[in-house]
Amino acid sequence: MYSTEEQRALFELSKAYLNPESALHKQSPDQQLAALRRILVYHEYRYYIQNDPVVSDYEYDQLYKQLEALEMAHPELVTPDSPTQRVSADLTSDFPSVEHLVPMLSLANSYNADDLIEFDAQIKRYLNIPEDRDIEYAVEPKFDGGSIAVVYEGGQLVRAATRGNGVMGEEMTNNARAIRSIPLKADFAQFGIHKVELRGEVLIRKDSFEKINKQRAEEGQTLFANARNTATGGLRMKDPQEVAKRGMEAFIYTLGYAVDKDGNDVLSRFSTHAESLDMLAQLGFKVPVGGVERGVFKNIKAVVGFCLDWQEKREQYAYEIDGMVVKVNSRELQERSGSTSHHPRWAIAFKFKAKQATSKLLHVEYQVGKIGSITPVAKIEPVQLAGVTVSSVSLHNEDFIKGKDLRIGDTVLVERAGDVIPYIVKSMEELRDGSELPIEFPKYCPINDTAEPVELIRVAGEAAWRCPTCVCGAQNLQRIIFHASKDAMDIEGLGKAIVERFYELGWLRTIVDVYRLDYDQIAQLEGFGEKSAANLKASVEKAKQNPIYRLLHSLSIHHLGKKVSKILAAEVKHVLDLKSWTLENFTHIKDIGPVVAENIIEFFHNEHNVQLLLEMEALGVNLRQTEDDLPKAASADAPLAGKTILFTGSLQTMSRKEAQAKAEAAGAKNISAVSSNLDILVVGENAGSKLKKARELGTVEVMTEEEFLNLIG
Repeated sequence: MYSTEEQRALFELSKAYLNPESALHKQSPDQQLAALRRILVYHEYRYYIQNDPVVSDYEYDQLYKQLEALEMAHPELVTPDSPTQRVSADLTSDFPSVEHLVPMLSLANSYNADDLIEFDAQIKRYLNIPEDRDIEYAVEPKFDGGSIAVVYEGGQLVRAATRGNGVMGEEMTNNARAIRSIPLKADFAQFGIHKVELRGEVLIRKDSFEKINKQRAEEGQTLFANARNTATGGLRMKDPQEVAKRGMEAFIYTLGYAVDKDGNDVLSRFSTHAESLDMLAQLGFKVPVGGVERGVFKNIKAVVGFCLDWQEKREQYAYEIDGMVVKVNSRELQERSGSTSHHPRWAIAFKFKAKQATSKLLHVEYQVGKIGSITPVAKIEPVQLAGVTVSSVSLHNEDFIKGKDLRIGDTVLVERAGDVIPYIVKSMEELRDGSELPIEFPKYCPINDTAEPVELIRVAGEAAWRCPTCVCGAQNLQRIIFHASKDAMDIEGLGKAIVERFYELGWLRTIVDVYRLDYDQIAQLEGFGEKSAANLKASVEKAKQNPIYRLLHSLSIHHLGKKVSKILAAEVKHVLDLKSWTLENFTHIKDIGPVVAENIIEFFHNEHNVQLLLEMEALGVNLRQTEDDLPKAASADAPLAGKTILFTGSLQTMSRKEAQAKAEAAGAKNISAVSSNLDILVVGENAGSKLKKARELGTVEVMTEEEFLNLIG
């Protein structure tokens, strides 16, 4: 599904977005949203499809929260295919798909005691429970394995399936039967249950995993990376006998669906979550041991203590766990709380802190970006962190190095935040022996391999040092890579690895060279052939006809993202019209600030850049405004003509993007923030600060989702 170069690029993009100092956070919202969606879809693929994640749950959650925050701030940019609009997927074609009896949702996450306390407060607010009244919670380990749903009918195991996309999963009943901790028969009838769906997690004990790898080593086989991947991979094995050899176990952690012979819901017979787990234990299912591995607590304060206690002793536990799951114990309160499209409101995962280790900082290397930003990278003695060998850690920028007082030769504390992206927490000053050397950030471009040095510059207000005049071509390479990328000109088949290969061969030196490639020569290249060369040519020819907003975005003008590119494209008939624009031309356009305006002016006042564009036009690249560059006109007699509108909170009958499309069709303009310019605020569930601010202004009309739909007819 993903090529090697795409995966490498997405991983690097993930690291950039996880860095709060990254310049990517200064890009336009639509550019950030597009990138974050691509990143998250890729990581869902690695986690759920490949069972081989390249980022941890914590890192994924941070990226997910960035996306959520941006979409909350810019509801007009929400798309129906966004990871926030659906439950994550893990379907493959290897096993038939089956529908779960009830959806298997994800969990909201927390990382500290304050998050749990806020979760408790949110539940009370949602259910109108007084703040001083306690809510009882059930807490159990968050197992790090493969989720399954098992169905019993008439006491017999009739089906088992992976989690899949939460609605559909992969049927793997035969493999489940090979897992000895899953009973083939259970006497549910004594509790009045005829058909039931249970949720669980398939795991391998730590000591069993070590034995498996020891045996594989003796047999000369490749070792498994970790217990989680070994368990989830085992669920998809074709031969149930091989499944049995892996010694997998299944913990059941909830009762998701239960009806009697007449199809009547009987879940209400169990007044609490803990009571239903006790019932399952009685029937012979493997569940967390009550009073030891799980517990019931009268308030959130006691829950916090239990979670923190488990965080300290997680390594001593026989199974891999990455946190604790906190659930409202009362089923009646669970039903009243309900769920969002992503997670139940009545449950949250408390994630454990990242794992850490010490290493030695050996030296620092430097990387260059498309606008010349120089990124220092620490090379450290290889160290194992959460099952991965780490030898390189980004130092982000000079301020990061100085702030942590890092030195060559330091013993440093390295953390894989959320078990994936390595991060230097601090240097161990007490272990210095005097041989350590300061890290001198270069004054001249460290990438430049010519005899002519280029002095680095640092623009006021920015953290990065940049090479302003590239003489060695390193920046051009990065610009070509970006120019061809999906976010820019979207030239399929010209990914990062191919660009680098063509660059090494001397075929690419500037973005213009993309449009004068010799396809006969490419066809002779190893790994290509005539068909591949023809496909690439077709992609390039297609890109030539792109609307000019894509071309503007592809030029790597500092701070010029896709949103501003679209705004500009609607204002000019020809890209080179911008050559005559002054600062005053830009300041009359909403959403274009002076910084990006100055950068655009500087770019188009550079004759070299103008010449590149002229050459591209001569080669057939479109530089003229197209219909796709123009904003869609709203109906003049529509019910919301001339109104500005903003959606906030979780909508129940439509996605955010669908709501925005309806608003536009009704004549309204979607905006991204509550201000005196806002006419209407449509509130869904958990509206938050935007609703509060709108009420404080007193000039904004607040309406519900239903009222909005009635208004537009």
